[in-house]
Amino acid sequence: MVCFSFLKIMMFVFNGVIFLGGLALLGIGIWVKVDSGSFVKLLGAAAPQLMQLVNVGYLCMAVGAFLLLMGFMGCCGAMKESKCLLLVFFAVTLILFIAEVAGAVVVLAFCSVANIFVEYLKNWATKTLREDYGRQEDITAVWDTTMKELKCCGFNNYGDFNSSYFYQIHEKYPSFCCLDNNKCQESAIDHSKQGCLREFEVFLSNKGKIVAGMALGIAALELAAMTVSLILYCQIGTHS
Repeated sequence: MVCFSFLKIMMFVFNGVIFLGGLALLGIGIWVKVDSGSFVKLLGAAAPQLMQLVNVGYLCMAVGAFLLLMGFMGCCGAMKESKCLLLVFFAVTLILFIAEVAGAVVVLAFCSVANIFVEYLKNWATKTLREDYGRQEDITAVWDTTMKELKCCGFNNYGDFNSSYFYQIHEKYPSFCCLDNNKCQESAIDHSKQGCLREFEVFLSNKGKIVAGMALGIAALELAAMTVSLILYCQIGTHS
């Protein structure tokens, strides 16, 4: 009886985490849709091909609503000791777990897709630095924020600004590239600053362990939730 009660409590804990995660995703999705005007404006100016990414708000709302339903179903199944709800919860969680494993295998097997994305990103980045930086406010703001936060200069290096619109108009490089922010000529370039691509790779490398840890944590949560729901399913009707 004590063990059964403990399992019910654990089921509430696991599904509480799932419920809160769904609530957070739902909130993000609603925020994206409410403020979609700024996303459309930014993506339209930066990369029209990526305009469909605005629909990520619908995806977040759909996933969030699904997780809310899953969390609610798991809690109700444990509270009402419903074998049907627990079995459905176990089956859906198992399908999600298998899909995640399959997705990870596909990503590892087709990692060359990342190279295609990087090549596309490189073409877009160098083009916007050459033609749009200093001309379009949205593009300029994105690059200024990127170079400031990552402490980088250009996409590859400061050479990306050679013959650019910004250099032709101001006859200098952006202040982020130089030791002397007021006179940012080639002689004042801070060569210790690398291109943003390199800094972004370093950032991803440093955060890779965190991402991997989160993925393992989610997998462990799913396995634990499946185990508890299955044990509860088997014990319902047998405990006294």
